[in-house]
Amino acid sequence: MGLPWCSPVLLRVWDSAYIKNAALELASKKIRVNAVCPGMVNTGILELGTVTASQLEEDEKKYPLGRYGEPRDIALSIIYLLSNASAWVTGTNLIIDGGISLK
Repeated sequence: MGLPWCSPVLLRVWDSAYIKNAALELASKKIRVNAVCPGMVNTGILELGTVTASQLEEDEKKYPLGRYGEPRDIALSIIYLLSNASAWVTGTNLIIDGGISLK
């Protein structure tokens, strides 16, 4: 029996360690390694009916920025990581979650 918070916490630690290790291993080959860690994003999956609209509205209120992300929010962050603007960025987990991980 696991604790409800254990799995996501361990997964984030593992992801972070994996990204950092891969970035160190591949830096000498000029390969950058980064991760994108999105929060809840408004996609068609939210419309499948597994949760009600009122449940989604209540959950959305928990986000410090007051909304779920949009696919564009994630896409623009990925474009940044793919561009020359991030040429000196490696080994990082870019958390794009409207601030929910701050809680």
